[in-house]
Amino acid sequence: MATAATKTTAKKTAAKKTTRKTAKKKAPDKTLLVVESPSKAKIISKYLGSKYKVMASVGHVRDLPKSRLGVDVDNNFEPEYINIRGKAQTIKDLKKEAQSAKNVLLATDPDREGEAISWHLAYLLGLDENADCRVMFNEINKQTVQEAIKDPKPIDRALVDAQQARRVLDRLVGYQISPLLWKKVSRGLSGGRVQSAALKLICDRENEINAFIPEEYWYIAADFGKKFIAELSKISGKKAKVTSAEQTEKIKAELEGGRYIVKTIKEGKRQTKPYAPFTTSSLQQEASIRLGFQTARTMQIAQQLYEGVTLKGIGARGLITYIRTDSVRVSDQARGMAKGFIREKYGEEYTANNHYANRNKAMQDAHEAIRPSDISLEPDMIKDSLTAEQYKLYDLIWRRFVASQMAAAKFDTVSVDIENGRYEFRANGSRMTFDGWRKVYKSQAGDSEVTVPEISEGDVLDLKKLITEQKFTQPPARYTEASLVKEMEDKNIGRPSTYASIISVLITRRYVKRVKKSLQPTKLGFDVIGILQDYFSDIVDVQFTGEMEDKLDSIELGDADWKSIIADFYKGFSEELKRADEEVERIEKEVVLSDEVCELCGRPMAIKEGRFGNFLACTGYPECKNTKPIIKSTGIMCPKCGKEIVEKRGRKSGKVFYGCSGYPECDVSYWDKPVGRMCPDCGSMLVESKGRNASIKCSNPECKYREK
Repeated sequence: MATAATKTTAKKTAAKKTTRKTAKKKAPDKTLLVVESPSKAKIISKYLGSKYKVMASVGHVRDLPKSRLGVDVDNNFEPEYINIRGKAQTIKDLKKEAQSAKNVLLATDPDREGEAISWHLAYLLGLDENADCRVMFNEINKQTVQEAIKDPKPIDRALVDAQQARRVLDRLVGYQISPLLWKKVSRGLSGGRVQSAALKLICDRENEINAFIPEEYWYIAADFGKKFIAELSKISGKKAKVTSAEQTEKIKAELEGGRYIVKTIKEGKRQTKPYAPFTTSSLQQEASIRLGFQTARTMQIAQQLYEGVTLKGIGARGLITYIRTDSVRVSDQARGMAKGFIREKYGEEYTANNHYANRNKAMQDAHEAIRPSDISLEPDMIKDSLTAEQYKLYDLIWRRFVASQMAAAKFDTVSVDIENGRYEFRANGSRMTFDGWRKVYKSQAGDSEVTVPEISEGDVLDLKKLITEQKFTQPPARYTEASLVKEMEDKNIGRPSTYASIISVLITRRYVKRVKKSLQPTKLGFDVIGILQDYFSDIVDVQFTGEMEDKLDSIELGDADWKSIIADFYKGFSEELKRADEEVERIEKEVVLSDEVCELCGRPMAIKEGRFGNFLACTGYPECKNTKPIIKSTGIMCPKCGKEIVEKRGRKSGKVFYGCSGYPECDVSYWDKPVGRMCPDCGSMLVESKGRNASIKCSNPECKYREK
């Protein structure tokens, strides 16, 4: 039998167990903080301590359904939101934590998309959107995060409505034009609101190039030695225009009989002010020009720098401020820190009091420009903690911001006019006297100087030689990603946060292809834009698209009702849609036959265009569905079996590689193009490496042989 002492002990043990169970069920004194990304959640949780549970929504949790329009056109364009497929466990986990938390705060990204995600989270977690549940921070560091947590606000419904308007408008256009394109052109196509206007820009530029007629002109300059060259600027007091070889020979003959006399010398000074700190758009452009990054890659790397990187000896830190911004504004605190840093590192004379104005005065100015979160973290100090791409982009952002807060660069200038009869030549020179902001950030125009020797008015100059060169006017260049982004910004097409995805869609849909660094429209792109231009003129009209962006921005500013704007647009669009469906005839694609015959049915094989380039398909489709890749010869023989190595593409990735034509019996393959010579060190095939530092190297990864 149990003794009294034993019973007492058992009761105490049971009481302790009950207390522990009750403690588990009782809501802990914790606050749930929801952010978008897991990496951000990991870093922020270290800043907030044990009283906070930080979780990630991993982007959007609710959206319009993919399988149908998802917008009730007859019910004032009410969106039909559903939980996103694959997010069930995330939503379940968030609900569980929210129920047991003392407080729930939503700290998604500080923009339209982030506000909409918070709004959807509030709905799912049963939060009052008008309560103080929304937290925003422009940069991820301990002080900023902790201060933001203390000052929550209600969800900004105007921002949410601005996001809803764009989402619904894009859905109405995309989901109703795309099926038309499938029926009339080819399956898998799409016709988005902003992407169509962007495609129109690219196609219009290609038409300009094709219609361009070059005009002849001649460059004439006088070389007086010591790198002192003056260009022909005027003939008989008017701007020089030389358009033929005959005219050039006549000018040369007249000049030979005269003297080159210095007419005037004008000396002056000029300053060049630094560039403004980066916005999303200018960062995309500059990273494309200076680093060769595609816009999508720039945004991916910038997101990593914003969300945070673990630095050796420092810990996890967000390195830059929020990356989706149209503003060039810099906070007073950041400007003050920059001034102190510049004074200490470069000297008082390099400091300045620079302010930058936004192009759009009416825009919301919630975010600063993109800048380093901590200016004292110089790029080279943390280089070992970053990937090569992260370092390059951080270095660019850091230098741009530091330079933006520095003094102007100063130059001495001189302009010399030289006469020879009725002909006038001009030489301009400049010399930098103070580098200012250029000490940190080089000008796109370069820092080269043009010097003019010591001369005086009235001096007679000794001509070394007369330079004449025939030239022709050039057509406008195709858009690069950088120039397209600039044009879209100038024309008010889309928003900087969407530029990367727009370009990606145009390329993925095969409307546009990259030719070196340029964007060239394909025949498919012209076919699509032809239909859209004939039947949906507003969709491809650049001015209309820009005006629509302004209307959508007015929703964000609280000046317009989003459903009214959608209704105004849809009235004309629905009529265009009906007419197009009735009138547009299917575009018959030209069949290009190859020399190959289908080994299954004996019919000729046609060359088709696919996602990863051209391929061969049987003309007997749909009875015969045989397809095969187009083999490109290299003329290089396989070192293993002696058969030819040919260029191939991966079936899933589309990536080019080089493999033996004897496959599957022979499995020799290379990612880089073989050169037909063997490595002198190990006997493996030598290949051409790709990239900026292209060279001949050994295909054996364990061999270090390389030819420069």
